Amino acid sequence: MEATLQERVLKPGRNWIDGKPAESASGKTIDVINPATGDVLSTVPRGEAADVDRAVAAARRAFENQAWRDLKPSARSKMLWRIGELIEKNLDELARLESLNAGKPLKSAKNGDMRPAADIFYYYAGWVRAMHSEVIPVDGPFLNYTLREPVGVVGMITAWNYPMLLAAWKVAPALATGCTCVIKPSEMTPLTTLRLAQICQEAGVPDGVVNVVTGYGPEAGDALARHMDVDKIAFTGSIRSARALMKASGESNLKRLSLELGGKSPNVIFPDADLDAALPAAFWAIYANKGEVCSAGSRLLLHEDVYDEFVGRLVDKARKMRVGNPLDPQTEMGAQISQTQLDRILGYVESGKQQGAQLLCGGERDVEGEKSRGFFMKPTVFGDVKPDMKIAQEEIFGPVLSVLKFKDEEEAVAISNGTIYGLVSAVWTRDVQRAHRLARQIKAGVVWINTYNGFDSAAPFGGYKQSGFGREMGMHALESYTQVKSVWVAL
Repeated sequence: MEATLQERVLKPGRNWIDGKPAESASGKTIDVINPATGDVLSTVPRGEAADVDRAVAAARRAFENQAWRDLKPSARSKMLWRIGELIEKNLDELARLESLNAGKPLKSAKNGDMRPAADIFYYYAGWVRAMHSEVIPVDGPFLNYTLREPVGVVGMITAWNYPMLLAAWKVAPALATGCTCVIKPSEMTPLTTLRLAQICQEAGVPDGVVNVVTGYGPEAGDALARHMDVDKIAFTGSIRSARALMKASGESNLKRLSLELGGKSPNVIFPDADLDAALPAAFWAIYANKGEVCSAGSRLLLHEDVYDEFVGRLVDKARKMRVGNPLDPQTEMGAQISQTQLDRILGYVESGKQQGAQLLCGGERDVEGEKSRGFFMKPTVFGDVKPDMKIAQEEIFGPVLSVLKFKDEEEAVAISNGTIYGLVSAVWTRDVQRAHRLARQIKAGVVWINTYNGFDSAAPFGGYKQSGFGREMGMHALESYTQVKSVWVAL
């Protein structure tokens, strides 16, 4: 490990409320840990209900302010474009901060987090002037037309695996439609979200439009979810937290929700597939971002005719993977986010072994050299996994791959749909008819054919079943940040 693993402690972060840094009302703080070392990287406020109240009040004032509501579309569009430019201008700083805070390789933070975060603002800058109303032919001497209006104050609760990107996915359409927001990032990875708020101000976003309160879910998150002056919650995280948010909405003001939850995604490979292309795709489908990805291809479904060959090549590749210092350019996989998450992953490994799956590689903590100080895990592959095993049913959120065997198309579809999740999926085959059949039959919000992890700011992303509802990105995301008013004029 390089000396750069010994990163100095960063200056404390502060909440961002009404265009200014702010301490928590209680004065309490949270330690932010560097996953690669286990050391304190920084501290941030432990925001609670009083802090959320201040932030929501600022967002409400900004929303009702004519300077924001009546901002010319051309000016709003330029503002979003400027945010994208500033993210790119500060790309190296932001990527390093994300790498330190989230334990991900620096290259991944730059290309997989920051560049797409900039692009989402560029994309929605275009939509500002493309959103339009409609005139509807109705019976009688009437003119009927619609107005698409911002939903209001949006509470945003984001996960720790892609902190900046997940915030950008929500902030960009919110600003494009004229909403204001209060963001509660994960208490483990709040640093780049705080920088995003500062970047928004530098781009000309008025005070109070973008606010950030750092804190724990049961305190700051729950206060945001139950606040009577919050009109919508946009959430990325676990099913358990989503249920709590739905309950909070029902017990408060029936605020609308968009939920991007977990996945146990099938990556289905038929014997006629291009195996040389499928191999690296299957590898990165599970090991990108240390497996801490809701869309990870954590269930690899292999046809029995190619099972042995493909598994052998995949295991050999996994054993050679470079795990280490996230700031080292040669590193392919960094550290898991926390000791708690590492223990959770190791618990699933034990479950797999106890239920009879064959551990083919990995399965243990990586403690080589300085890695013993951090939360590193060896890339893990389980073979001979049965569809009803815990490691094939539950989201592990780590670098653990479950490989299952199937004999025909019908069985592949049954296994693919045999979990509570339905976020993404992939099908590898040269048979065009089969590819399109499975695209219809698999119950998932995304189906990739002969590729994996295809993302674009213009393409919608979201799940079926208990993977959530609502969509991130694309024109469909605009629907959850707006509401439609029908206007009747007697002629």
